[in-house]
Amino acid sequence: MKKYIILFSGLTLLFVACVPKRDLVSSQKRVKGLQKDSTGTHSQLNDCNSHVALLEKDKTDLKNSISNISANYQSDMANSTMTIEDQAKRLKTLEGLIQAQKDVMTKLKKTVADALINFKPDELTVTLKDGKLYVSLQEKLLFKSGSAEVDPKGKEALGNLASVLNTVQGITVVVEGHTDTIPMTGKYEDNWALSTARATSIVRILTKDYNVNPRTIIASGRSKYYPIADNTTPEGRGKNRRTEIILSPDLTELFKLLNQ
Repeated sequence: MKKYIILFSGLTLLFVACVPKRDLVSSQKRVKGLQKDSTGTHSQLNDCNSHVALLEKDKTDLKNSISNISANYQSDMANSTMTIEDQAKRLKTLEGLIQAQKDVMTKLKKTVADALINFKPDELTVTLKDGKLYVSLQEKLLFKSGSAEVDPKGKEALGNLASVLNTVQGITVVVEGHTDTIPMTGKYEDNWALSTARATSIVRILTKDYNVNPRTIIASGRSKYYPIADNTTPEGRGKNRRTEIILSPDLTELFKLLNQ
């Protein structure tokens, strides 16, 4: 046996010795290249595995985000439906209040017009505008030119109007004096003073002579600055010399609802 081993070793050495050195170096280089490629491939494989793990994590996070968004959307939709229902109820209540105010003012217009039916259209008019009732009394019904003292016929008209005001609740009364553009001479300094004095005279008659609640009435003078006709003609100036008694409904409940 020992002889065979020695013989095999000898043959191997003989074979190696017979292989050219150039081929041996080439094989060694090839082995090193293969080892290098194997190492690079293994590194790339590790990178791919890490990237796949990150993608799996991103996928899981995305699924969780979608689930959260879906849950929040369903919750928001439920809350939104409740809000819409509340708004619909509030809108219905608001519409009811507005219609009720319209009905009150329409009825009031008829009552006031009936109370003042004996006066001519060129002496006074009753108009419903922007939710308010305007009783416009011309100067010739109430005052002499340049005066703030109310004539007897004017007092009669105010008395008829007061009989209505004393029967209604929740109405604010604003008395506005208006003039033309002709400058004042005599007792009053200017048209501001005259328009304010006329409004105040009417307020005193309504509250003192006819017992209209003074807490519900306001006197104001607007001078020449709110004309309803052309001040360059006598007819226009005559229309502008007027006193407007404006009746407004109580909007407290309406504003409360709007502010909610």
